[in-house]
Amino acid sequence: MYDRILLPTDADEGTERAIDHAIEAADHYDAELHLLYVVDSDVYSSYTGDEYVHEFEGLESALEQEGEEALEDIGERAREAGLEPVVAVRHGRPHEEILAYADDEDVDLLVMGSKERPGEYRRLLGSVTERIARLASRPVTIVKTPVEE
Repeated sequence: MYDRILLPTDADEGTERAIDHAIEAADHYDAELHLLYVVDSDVYSSYTGDEYVHEFEGLESALEQEGEEALEDIGERAREAGLEPVVAVRHGRPHEEILAYADDEDVDLLVMGSKERPGEYRRLLGSVTERIARLASRPVTIVKTPVEE
């Protein structure tokens, strides 16, 4: 049913359920598991910089390193489950890069984590997961995680 499953991650806490779900689905369907982290260009392009930070230690590098560490942790969990994940880091607007990656790799299913937040929070900020669910042309599984206030 599914040959390629994509799990995008934002390296944020509270995505454990989505990680577990993606790994279990890939194992169940004997599918290739793709792990993706997008370095959000809107974050680092709006950062004015800090004279106390060396140019090679800027925000973009820090975000990329955070993503690589998160992917390594998730990749290790996948390998423990007997999978050999495909790992990628991209730069850009997260929802656009996730959808582009899914098209480029002909992904059959996207597994997205989402935190259960108050409606007012969602109305003001929205979420990458909601954008993916609205715009994707392929199946999307949203795994919700409660957030303790």
